[in-house]
Amino acid sequence: LEIGDQVLAIGNPFGVGQTVTSGIVSALGRTQLGINTFENFIQTDAAINPGNSGGALVDVNGHLMGINTAIYSRSGGSMGIGFAIPTSTARNVLDAIVRDGQVTRGWIGVEPQDLTPELAESFGLAPGAGVVITGVLQNGPAAQAGIRPGDVITAVGGKPVATVPQLLSAVAALQPGVPSPLDVARRDGKIQLQVTPGRRNITRQAAAR
Repeated sequence: LEIGDQVLAIGNPFGVGQTVTSGIVSALGRTQLGINTFENFIQTDAAINPGNSGGALVDVNGHLMGINTAIYSRSGGSMGIGFAIPTSTARNVLDAIVRDGQVTRGWIGVEPQDLTPELAESFGLAPGAGVVITGVLQNGPAAQAGIRPGDVITAVGGKPVATVPQLLSAVAALQPGVPSPLDVARRDGKIQLQVTPGRRNITRQAAAR
């Protein structure tokens, strides 16, 4: 899916019956919307109204692209800013429920912060090349793996991370109890550590990721 692709939103807005609206993909990977802890939304201007949530967002060939979830609105109706959960995320949740009976998310116990240009320069990294760790939970998975405050995590499980939401999502996708590699940059060089994530408890403070 790419920005500008045509999409159709299917649902039952306001209970009037099955309805299809059309639009384009306005953006991908929307985060920091305040909707959920884990955010990675498709933004579309296809009209999504109350009753569309849970309906399909499909491309012009009928392939499922996402699940309609929320809108930004001052009136309660569609204002051309709607959000859908990507199919990949929905499938991961489905697979976890079928396999484990619940959604399980990884947790390593760190306090992350986006890498500023000044910090990136001091580490010899490009801006947005990782996430700096400002705190590590004592005896948590990250601490046991050797992560220290001041480390910059550049990849989780081989996947690059450039922002705090990306780090949070990448860690959450890890399977608890299964070691995974973390690529770390320090002032004295780059290393790779093996971390065994714990199971994320939804009652834990969001700071301890």
